[in-house]
Amino acid sequence: MEVIVAANCGFCRGVRRAVDTVLEIAPENTYIYGELIHNEEVVKRIAERGIITVESLDDVPDGATLIIRSHGVGKDVFQKCGMRNIHVVDCTCQFVRGAQKVVESSSKAGKFVVIAGKCDHPEVKGLIGWCERESLVTSSENDNFTFLRDKNVALVSQTTFSKERFLKIAENLKKVCRKTVEIFETICYTTVERQREVAFIANRCDAVIVIGGGNSNNTGMLFEIASRYCKNVIWLEKADDFEYGKILNFKRVGVIAGASTPDWQTQEVLCKMAKNNAEVQVTTAESVANEMAVEATPVAEEKAAHAEETSSSMAEVMAAMDVEEGYKKGQIIKVKIVSAGDEGIAVSGCGKTDNSIAKDELDCEEYVRDTYAQLANAGAEIEVMVVSVSPVKLSQKMVKKVKEEEAILKDVEEGKEFSVVCTGINKGGLTAELGTYPVFVPAREIRAGYVKELDKYVGKKLRLKLLEIRKGSKNKNHKEIIASQRVILEAEKAAREAVKAEKEALFFESIKVGDIVEGKVERATNFGAFVSVNGFDCLAHISDLSWSGAKNVTDVLELGKRYEFQVLKIDREAKKVSIGYKQLQPQPWDLAASKYAEGDVVHGKVVRIVPFGAFVELEKGIDGLVHVSQISHEWLESPTSVLKIGEEVDAKILAFNPDERRITLSIKALQDRPEQAEEPRERTERPARAKKSGGRKSSAAYEDDEYREWNEGGYGGASIAEMLHMDEEK
Repeated sequence: MEVIVAANCGFCRGVRRAVDTVLEIAPENTYIYGELIHNEEVVKRIAERGIITVESLDDVPDGATLIIRSHGVGKDVFQKCGMRNIHVVDCTCQFVRGAQKVVESSSKAGKFVVIAGKCDHPEVKGLIGWCERESLVTSSENDNFTFLRDKNVALVSQTTFSKERFLKIAENLKKVCRKTVEIFETICYTTVERQREVAFIANRCDAVIVIGGGNSNNTGMLFEIASRYCKNVIWLEKADDFEYGKILNFKRVGVIAGASTPDWQTQEVLCKMAKNNAEVQVTTAESVANEMAVEATPVAEEKAAHAEETSSSMAEVMAAMDVEEGYKKGQIIKVKIVSAGDEGIAVSGCGKTDNSIAKDELDCEEYVRDTYAQLANAGAEIEVMVVSVSPVKLSQKMVKKVKEEEAILKDVEEGKEFSVVCTGINKGGLTAELGTYPVFVPAREIRAGYVKELDKYVGKKLRLKLLEIRKGSKNKNHKEIIASQRVILEAEKAAREAVKAEKEALFFESIKVGDIVEGKVERATNFGAFVSVNGFDCLAHISDLSWSGAKNVTDVLELGKRYEFQVLKIDREAKKVSIGYKQLQPQPWDLAASKYAEGDVVHGKVVRIVPFGAFVELEKGIDGLVHVSQISHEWLESPTSVLKIGEEVDAKILAFNPDERRITLSIKALQDRPEQAEEPRERTERPARAKKSGGRKSSAAYEDDEYREWNEGGYGGASIAEMLHMDEEK
């Protein structure tokens, strides 16, 4: 596949100057009057710098900086800006400015101005703003011009209008008008050349790709012309829209770009072509231009004539941009010391008139007039900075400051971290200053994740690293630092995670179940305590804190204090470790021998009642059994007839076996025996039944001499066999 790229591709001079200005100017309190160019991605990049686009002067605060785009504006805009102290940076294209002058002078001369162009285009609206009388905007040669029959007419055109259509409009006006028709062909010569080049390329290609914004008038005109000569014309608003499959079967493809299309978009399309087809051959712009020049010599001569005219016009434009005394704000120049006075020194430079430098602006600890007078006699020169141009103000101190900041900037460029305080916000992010250098932090670079409320960062310190430096001209203040805090935070997070992962690996290598470890109680929950062991969080479940049970972590452990724990379980995959505190503490029965002995009187609470007796809790983890026969001197059918759960009682220890964890209690042993107790009927019958079962003791002997044994949940008392036998007797 052969690809022919137009020689006149991408930004024209006017657009390039406007774009460069916007990318270099300090973004703080800076506005653009209308969309700078008709290119979505370029406009997006400008917005990311923090420069705000407005459609009305009412949206621009007094004292702000306003950039006039290449399309130009009406005369009244400049007048209103002057009244409101708005600093205007005029980027109006030189050809548009030429058309404005024609409109202004023709209107003042009493002529009816006809503008060939689109009435809704910003350039045309600006041209109308220079008319002092009525005017007409037309885009078709078929419009009715009869009402102009008796008027003197001046015809101008939108700079990107079709030359062919303009000439037809001019011809029809001449036919209708009886008076003078002055024709001013204000179409930009590069526009004419682009249009002719498109026709040339489209006539020789199987398909044509037109790259440019969907609302770009000049791109639309190129698309229209290409469609006249080629059936397969594709309009790409951006490089991402390119699909190779649409040109796969074509042998020769032309590529053209509008005046508002940046070169990198065209290059991206060409790269995508080459990526999909290694045999793509790109014909150079020079060879196409040479072929065109041979084919159409008159047009080439016309282009050369325009080039000479352009050179002159550009010189005028540059002269108009010169600031007072030939200086530019931020410029560093060498000046010669002429004389010294009490308030400072006089200097000369740039071949212009003398200027003075106040002593406060000199780079010296203390101003000594005689010292500078000697320097003046010697014709000494010093470096100074232009800090203002109206009036001119020079400073030697600022040179020193800038050089110091340049040293800082060098460190920044080398990737060193720096800090600034956020001074403002815009739609795109945060703004700050590093000395005299403006700093911009895009919203996506503040931290990981979306930042909704940017104003919360104003006045806060930002830790930053350089992303890029957008350089301007010699004016150092036009350098802007684009920086990121997110890269620092993410790098620190990654470092912390790496250290944590390393510590975890070492921790799991060094620990095993059963180990005794020391840890600090960091936080408590309703299910347990999180304990830091060598920097790793382990869980001590609440059930593993105390043998007697704990309702709250703080009942056993104190936050911030260190304790020893035993490792109970390790889950290396889930990175979880369970530890216990009670496993290292003595159980209640381990201490019981030092607290209790047979014959002691104890106090406790009834916690369980069973048919053969009641369990009394002496302390957490230690229960004693009061057999039904030891509750009262009277015979009881059931313990519940006398006791209830939760009741507190005193009892005497009849038997104590700490090894088997059994305590036998008696309540009746603390009660006085009745003088005469009526023998229950069941007891009078019991000896006979006992005899049948193997000659057990009489109930009276059982009551007076013995107490029954049990084995219920590890506690001493009656045996199971005896309990079953008792049931049989009943």
